[in-house]
Amino acid sequence: MVTSYDKIHNRFKLNNRSYRYEELKSLACEQITDGSPFEKLIGHFLIDWLDNKDYIIVNTSGSTGKPKAIKLQKEAMVHSASATGDFFNLKPGDKALHCLSTEYIAGKMMLVRAIVLGLELDFIEPRSQLIFNDNKDYDFCALVPLQLDQTKALCNNIKTIIVGGAPISNSLKASIQNMRSHVYETYGMTETITHIAVKKLNNFQNTSGQVEKALFKTLPKISISLDDRNCLMIKAPNLNKNTIITNDLVKLHTDSDFEWLGRHDNIINTGGVKVLPEQIEAKLSSLISNRFFISKQADNKLGECVILVLESDSDILNSSIFMGLSKFEIPKMIYSVEHFIVAPNGKILRQETLNSIK
Repeated sequence: MVTSYDKIHNRFKLNNRSYRYEELKSLACEQITDGSPFEKLIGHFLIDWLDNKDYIIVNTSGSTGKPKAIKLQKEAMVHSASATGDFFNLKPGDKALHCLSTEYIAGKMMLVRAIVLGLELDFIEPRSQLIFNDNKDYDFCALVPLQLDQTKALCNNIKTIIVGGAPISNSLKASIQNMRSHVYETYGMTETITHIAVKKLNNFQNTSGQVEKALFKTLPKISISLDDRNCLMIKAPNLNKNTIITNDLVKLHTDSDFEWLGRHDNIINTGGVKVLPEQIEAKLSSLISNRFFISKQADNKLGECVILVLESDSDILNSSIFMGLSKFEIPKMIYSVEHFIVAPNGKILRQETLNSIK
């Protein structure tokens, strides 16, 4: 296995062609000059990866705050790729499909994994409904939930699929239970160089209740704990020299398994009762066909109240869908917006969407 960022595995292939160091640089220049927009992004990243610096600059998605540029050490990215390879038993010569935008860390890491692990990587245009050779067997692929939802009927020839970048609805989880592919939800962020934990979503030996009970399991050499807010803290010395303190409320089940509950900064204090939007969304996800999210607004009586924002031309919902909610979880207002504002990676920008309806 390649253990340094300045080496290319001798089994690495890109769209069925092997590349040495200088050949890959030439390909990158060709992509930048003559490629389509998504190919230009691949070219620019390869140029950054193959230069003489020991780091790259990556922009965060901005879905949980203002986008920012951060510096990632290339050696740490190699360690991340190795950890993924170890967890999923990826071997030199295994075939992978790259269909994420290389603008963000998840797309960049698909290329790094291929270079480091010696994978044969095919790249295609990143779009919601993917177009690829579904008769070809692939060992590994990373998708966002919308891609999985739109393309799942074509994915049975992909052995392992990791899904991240946005919440995965209960209806999507239910729809993938009969897929041959092994599908995992990922937990991570740009600062952890994509995922540091994964959760199995299908292919359980006993399917009864397993999707709901499945927990995130950390990758090798990752330590987790809680701060005084019950938010996740991550120690991953091979990825980041600092302890990463998140705003994710979790429940630890073991020293390597945890349950994600929601974001601390999203807590709604309504009449002195604290509720989590993510928990309400999970209860409603199978009952509302349109995209939606739960948020809050000021309330003279309660301090804050729950609101529901619906991507629709109508704000009318059958009140019976709220029967499974506690009285403090029931939305006091429903707002509709024709189109949500989303980041380039598909994540809903909640605050920007809220601002658009005020």
